[in-house]
Amino acid sequence: MLRGFATISYWADDVTVAARWYAELLGAEPYFVRPEEGPPAYVEFRIGDYQDELGIIDRRYAPEDAASGPGGVVMYWHVDDVPAAFERLLSMGATEYQPIIHREAGWITASVLDPFGNVLGLIYNPHYLEILGLQTSE
Repeated sequence: MLRGFATISYWADDVTVAARWYAELLGAEPYFVRPEEGPPAYVEFRIGDYQDELGIIDRRYAPEDAASGPGGVVMYWHVDDVPAAFERLLSMGATEYQPIIHREAGWITASVLDPFGNVLGLIYNPHYLEILGLQTSE
């Protein structure tokens, strides 16, 4: 039924500022912006090995009952060096949400709150690399 991660949406009060922050973090500009003229209400980046989508939506469009603070779900992005990514995010104004945790079998996790209140999870995931290796070696 669930086939894989497709898009994650983060909320921001100022989509323009959030888009600039994420463009700096990702080293890429959003490929999709709506509306095309004037202040954006939605921007989307495609990033990573699978061109996953990260959308930033004007908080005015959040569901009525959406939590205003961090929720109980953390979506983790694979990174090759969790401590380096964690420090870079902190240097860009993110704040620690969950410290760096070395888990069993080489897994490492951490998470931050971006400057807009969204949880951004980081993970070194050996399984991710194994699957990526299988797909790139075929």
